[in-house]
Amino acid sequence: MLPLRLTVVVSSLFFCCLFQPFCLGIRSFPTTDTTTTTNPFHFSEAPDYRNGAGCPIPENNNIKGSCDPSLVHIAMTLDSGYLRGSIAAVHSVLRHSSCPENVFFHFISAEFDPASPRVLTRLVRSIFPSLNFKVYIFREDTVINLISSSIRLALENPLNYARNYLGDMLDSCVERVIYLDSDIVVVDDIFKLWSVKMGSEKVIGAPEYCHANFTKYFTDEFWADPLLSKVFGTRKACYFNTGVMVMDLVKWRKGGYRRKIENWMELQKKKRIYELGSLPPFLLVFGGNVEAIDHRWNQHGLGGDNLNGVCRSLHPGPVSLLHWSGKGKPWVRLDEKKACPLDSLWEPYDLYKPRNNHFMVHHGGGDGKNQEIDQPWSFSSSILVGYAHDLL
Repeated sequence: MLPLRLTVVVSSLFFCCLFQPFCLGIRSFPTTDTTTTTNPFHFSEAPDYRNGAGCPIPENNNIKGSCDPSLVHIAMTLDSGYLRGSIAAVHSVLRHSSCPENVFFHFISAEFDPASPRVLTRLVRSIFPSLNFKVYIFREDTVINLISSSIRLALENPLNYARNYLGDMLDSCVERVIYLDSDIVVVDDIFKLWSVKMGSEKVIGAPEYCHANFTKYFTDEFWADPLLSKVFGTRKACYFNTGVMVMDLVKWRKGGYRRKIENWMELQKKKRIYELGSLPPFLLVFGGNVEAIDHRWNQHGLGGDNLNGVCRSLHPGPVSLLHWSGKGKPWVRLDEKKACPLDSLWEPYDLYKPRNNHFMVHHGGGDGKNQEIDQPWSFSSSILVGYAHDLL
């Protein structure tokens, strides 16, 4: 006979694997009890942002489940490599939101993240005690066999493809979600983006950049193939950045768009048709059929190129969201005292306290007892290693 605790864990894993092929979920609700949370990464606790006058009243004033119609849903990845950026992004959303208590975050965490999704859940709760959120454990084997080599190793991270599976992972009652990358800060009310009207045939909305050279996102072999290049024959396709998207999950699920993206990824494994990770399949499926959102909601490319020390400036026009896409990340440059001018706009949302970057890992000692070992930690790496040993 298995011990009772082990039996429960094994049964839970079997049930989740059978009925939820893409993830497990860790639900966390607001709490005033701080004794059960830990903050091993030395982040400061965020201010307690509360709703202003005129905010929608939730159906349940105490606990807002993800099905509450008054909520704005935001999906983000949550991993140790970009943790500092994710925390700053959440902070920026809450700070500028007119109704922060009506924002629900869906965090997608890698199954094999060294910090473990359970640890990350406790960390988020310690930093944002009033936040409504849920952490989903993304099963990397869902997509690992579909990923082809890219021009940068970071683009091959399975978590980059988690956005393809939001329709499967999130509760079926969630009909719309805003997807945000971890290297952004929002400097406007997120409700404005949430309120964007989508055309009847539009599945996603994003800022489009029609002046960009669209052909460079695919190989010469793709354009030389008459059948493949015909994909864009009847569409006026423009580049859009998948780091900021409004997604209609009802249409997504009904249209089977996850499978359509996977079909292109499978073709890429057989015939090299693009060089950039998770972006091209989205362009192939949605290019020319995107609800165009104002450019102010994705001032992207601010990461520039750390290797060559290239800093970027803002695009002309108003700004609601700053996006450090590219190789350079503001927290890395700030720590190295090599900041670009615009990195100062990210810094006010940074909640990380630069003390000794250590966390405690429990290992079994020779005497059968747990030993706490001080481990060095770095927030600049985007490579996922280790195993999520604390799933349940």
